[in-house]
Amino acid sequence: MAHSNFGKIFLMEVLEKNQLEIVQESILKGMDCPVYRDLVNDLAENGKTTGEEQSEIKVNYTQLNNRRMNRWDKTFKLSESVQEKLANLDTEYVFLTITESWCGDAAASLPVVNKIAEASANISLKVVLRDENPELINAFLTNGTQSIPKVIILDKANNEIVGDWGPRPSFATQMVEDQKRVHGKLTDEFKQELQVWYNKDKGENILNDMLGLLGLE
Repeated sequence: MAHSNFGKIFLMEVLEKNQLEIVQESILKGMDCPVYRDLVNDLAENGKTTGEEQSEIKVNYTQLNNRRMNRWDKTFKLSESVQEKLANLDTEYVFLTITESWCGDAAASLPVVNKIAEASANISLKVVLRDENPELINAFLTNGTQSIPKVIILDKANNEIVGDWGPRPSFATQMVEDQKRVHGKLTDEFKQELQVWYNKDKGENILNDMLGLLGLE
């Protein structure tokens, strides 16, 4: 039994090491948020989307999400107390964000995550596309699925992953789980309800989740 436990511990150490290496490599390939936003804007204007599947529905979602992100940029504000906490952050972090232009949850989340990063000199944000980085997303599956967005937080000083967030804020995650338990799937009507919730919440759940991961509750 002791030998078996040792084997499991060794395997976990190897997996964690590989996960860290994958994150470090992905950060080097990542885009700054303004570059990603310009990419999405160009795709929306030209009737395209990220990824190989250039379907009409994904193009439509890309165009819708581009408008949503622009709206979130204007409406989401950090309070003075939160800005002060972030400004005084004394640990250097990287927020590695996995997304695609057609992802509705990402459209609500990325502008909030970006505002958090902009408020601290010690937080840098890098964006990568899920379908171009299968090794990365497979290292951070959600219930066995490649759900996005996913934000991975790397402590640069200690060179360790301190947590990950996504694909939805905690309250929205509970809403989705309840919907699946009752109806077995996410209906179009529920997806509309989820967007209404995002708008009413005004990014606060996302903000609080992220501050919790940084130890700034």
